[in-house]
Amino acid sequence: MDAGMKAEKLRKMIRQYAHQGVMVAFSGGVDSALLLKLAYMAAREAGGQAYAVTVHTRLHPAGEMEAAEKLCREIGARHLRVSIDELEEAGILDNPVERCYLCKKSLFTKIKELAATLQIPVIMEGTNQDDLQVYRPGIRALGELGIVSPLAEAGMGKEEVRKLAEEYGLPVAAKPSLPCLATRFPYGTRLTYEKMKKADEGENFLKGFGLHNVRLRVHGEIARLEVDEGDFSTILLYRKEITAKLKSLGYLYVALDLEGFRSGSMDVGLGTENTMKS
Repeated sequence: MDAGMKAEKLRKMIRQYAHQGVMVAFSGGVDSALLLKLAYMAAREAGGQAYAVTVHTRLHPAGEMEAAEKLCREIGARHLRVSIDELEEAGILDNPVERCYLCKKSLFTKIKELAATLQIPVIMEGTNQDDLQVYRPGIRALGELGIVSPLAEAGMGKEEVRKLAEEYGLPVAAKPSLPCLATRFPYGTRLTYEKMKKADEGENFLKGFGLHNVRLRVHGEIARLEVDEGDFSTILLYRKEITAKLKSLGYLYVALDLEGFRSGSMDVGLGTENTMKS
């Protein structure tokens, strides 16, 4: 199925849901932004309701809530918040391998409760086809809770999502993915908000040099930097400033990963089984 057919399948699915009323789990990233845009347009046409709900969490980079609120206003949808303390409520203090499953189960249980109070029967989220090919244990929780993943159902991968988002004029079409800050630590690491805040601060400092994809992976006292291979020269050019900043955050050693940026590098060795069933 070509990209145009996938896009039409996606629009058709969302039009069907819009008659019932929909709630979009809205992070402000390109996947959920595209869903919200289409859901809002379809709901207006059908005379239904389309809500965006963003989870207020300390596990995601600073500023993401404000960015999500701004984008939601631009789209025109009503924006709601749900607050959660994942470390305590989701049982992920020790960063277990099933962290994503536990987190999604906790988050979407709260979202379902909110949707029920508003009598909204359909909750959508932004898993895309590419996510089904890698380690994503949270997808199992979505299935258990009856959450709908239209992008994946339409067979749309990340680049197809970005292209369609660009066609709709969404400003986040090229925005890099920003997974939760727990992904910066090896499984089994005791997590604290202080540790994650330092990793986030370090990444924001690195982005100040114009870097696009950045991950600061924390291995105890070591900060392992993942950036696009084309940005290695920037890291080396500003290595003294970068080293000084990261040491001021408490890291004793600063290393550049020669494999470069890659999503899910902490999942190496875990396998890539179909996580819809895992």
